[in-house]
Amino acid sequence: MHSLLSHPSLIHCRRLFLKNYETYINIGVHDYEKKAEQRVIFNVDLYVPLEQNTPKYDRLDEVLDYDFIRKTITQRVQRGHIHLQETLCDDIAQAVLEHPNVMAARVSTAKPDVYPDCEAVGVEVFNEENKLDKKLSRLVGEAIGDFRMIADGDKVMVCISGGKDSYTLLDILLKLRERAPISFEIVAVNLDQKQPNFPAEILPNYLKQLNVPFHIEEQDTYSIVKRVIPEGKTTCGLCSRLRRGILYRVADELGATKIALGHHRDDILETLLLNMFFAGKLKGMPPKLRSDDGRHIVIRPLAYVPEKLIERYATSMSFPIIPCDLCGSQPNLQRAAMKKLLRDWEKQFPGRVENIFRSMHQIVPSHLMDPNAFDFQGLESHKNLSALGINLEGDLAIDEGEDVCVPLNQAQFPISFADKL
Repeated sequence: MHSLLSHPSLIHCRRLFLKNYETYINIGVHDYEKKAEQRVIFNVDLYVPLEQNTPKYDRLDEVLDYDFIRKTITQRVQRGHIHLQETLCDDIAQAVLEHPNVMAARVSTAKPDVYPDCEAVGVEVFNEENKLDKKLSRLVGEAIGDFRMIADGDKVMVCISGGKDSYTLLDILLKLRERAPISFEIVAVNLDQKQPNFPAEILPNYLKQLNVPFHIEEQDTYSIVKRVIPEGKTTCGLCSRLRRGILYRVADELGATKIALGHHRDDILETLLLNMFFAGKLKGMPPKLRSDDGRHIVIRPLAYVPEKLIERYATSMSFPIIPCDLCGSQPNLQRAAMKKLLRDWEKQFPGRVENIFRSMHQIVPSHLMDPNAFDFQGLESHKNLSALGINLEGDLAIDEGEDVCVPLNQAQFPISFADKL
């Protein structure tokens, strides 16, 4: 296959390829083809943005590994018999495009042993990933629909910090509102905490250009935090509590029915691991929650969005990013360690992070150990398991001693809001 690096949308990409990878698989529509494996030759080209695949320190974890392609092929082949090469090519192309660093993919398969008078018969497909805004819109739309985050007539207060996440959240929500099946208002809110060197003019100027209603709330929480927290200690805990209380008050004053925050999939997974490792709890970051006083609903529409997609989108959109370290606080080293752990896993074991995230949608209380979540004491041989346990086939879960030989099936999430976009 010849390279497509001259294609206008791929000129800033690096080509990663697997050439003439040969394996035996179960493929074919005829009865005689179903009796034995056939030899298939794979060629795969991946096009990865240079900014995501240019090593600075000559380390493997800085680039997309070739093993990702081989593992993707293996995972698809292990799912069972395939009738058509077209299906095989399409499935592999779709799978590799799910990786946030892959911009485009070309996949070809060839069966060299079908006819004696030709070298091979095969199929080739080339796919570019959906434009980033479409991909983000789909993921955000799915999250909104799955958790009924936004209803007709809502006034959504989008909290804007000046970082990549909140800029992306506002931009995608504005796009979705234009074609959503419901009507809702958006108001952007920024809390100016009077941090030193904070560029107070950036956000108002940007929001005026968008012609979106906004409110800048000025509260000197920085001085309070610096007075209370000893020098060198992390100030994030107190700062977030003060910020949360102010935002709840502003939401009341503006008549907002929903408060939208910019936390994404990686934030949720990092929180899950932090709670497991340091708090001894199976607890993540909910996509939708009610405040303790019951008066506010907080939503996280980016819940399904990987951080790497947001990074690329923010770069492509040239958002006027405001640095997040103006307060001088020490970084949350434990959260940073969780972020590194997840990114290392994604490089070494493609699909692992997605499976962890998927597991948060499929909880089986009967196979955990929380008596508040499942009535173990009341469980007797003549009683039925809870409806939840039956629906999720908890008795078929992987137990001690069992090996996982094939990838878990894709979770099927209902899509209502997104279907209509």
